Formats: sequence, C-alpha cells, structure tokens
Amino acid sequence: MPGLDLEHELPPSDGDDSPSGTGVSGASASAASGPEAELQKLKAERDSLLDRLARAQAEFDNARKRAAKEQQDFRDYAAADSIKPLLPVMDSFERALQVKSEPGDFRSGVELIYKQLQDALAKLGVRAIPAKGEPFDPHVHEAIEMVETSQAADHEVIEELQRGYKLKDRLLRPAMVKVAKNPGN
Repeated sequence: MPGLDLEHELPPSDGDDSPSGTGVSGASASAASGPEAELQKLKAERDSLLDRLARAQAEFDNARKRAAKEQQDFRDYAAADSIKPLLPVMDSFERALQVKSEPGDFRSGVELIYKQLQDALAKLGVRAIPAKGEPFDPHVHEAIEMVETSQAADHEVIEELQRGYKLKDRLLRPAMVKVAKNPGN
C-alpha cells in the first residue's frame, strides 16, 4: 500500500452497500484499524532505520576522527625512532667537551665519536655516497667546479667538498664535488 494517501482518504460510508444488507460497520472498523496499524508499523520501522542510520553515521565520524588523530600522532612522533640512536653520540660529545685533555687525546676521542655517529646512521639506513675517484653522476653528485687537469680522466670526481648521503635508496643530499675536465679527450 505504498501509494495510499491516508490524510486524504474518503471517510467510510454510512450507507448499506453490502449485498447482504447487514451493513459494514464491523468490517469497516477492522479495515480502518488495518491501514492505521500498518501505518504505525511503517512509522516505527522508519524511526528504527533513521536511528540506525544516525548511529552508523556517528560511528563512521568517530572512526574518521580517531584515524586522523592516529595519523597526526604518527607524524608527530615518527622521528623518535630516528633520534634515539643519536642520543648516545650527543652524550659522548658532552663528555668530550667537559674533559680537559691533550690535543692528541681529544682528536682520538672525536674520531671515536665520529665512528659512533656513523654506526648510528648506518643502523638507520643512511649511507655516504662515494665521490672521489668515481665517474661524475648527476643523480648523486652536484658539480661545483670543472677543473682542467690531465691527472684524472674526463668527468671524474677529483675532490669532494661536501659528502652526500642516501637513506636506503632515496637521496638525502647530493655530494658537492669538483669534476675533472681533461683537455686531451
């Protein structure tokens, strides 16, 4: 009965339309309560579905907010795992700066700290890009100067001004280099 407009329905008739002539008062009472009962049932079902929809929308909104907060927390604290291995290196530098020692001892201490820092970076997946003596590669080297020389092959890196680094396969910083330009080639 989806097409019924119950507000504009005609009222039940008063007359005796039945073939038996007994009237329809009993039948019309049960017929009138039938559509009204069905209407109440449909309204209850609609209310139940609207309630379920509102709850599902609220649950989805809460899940979306929770996921956004987790992503923000991850971004805020993602560096923590990278920083922890560097803290012992900082401790070593602090100890080295507090001790008064001979220049030779100080240098060997700084060399040990440098090695400690290299190990910490290696554990994080950071590695130095080889430069001096290598053929120039514009993907990992940044040429600062071309030097004319016959002491090295053409386009060979002859000096590293600043070391370059990769994190796994991603370039963090290119190596700044001087490149040979061999006039004989």
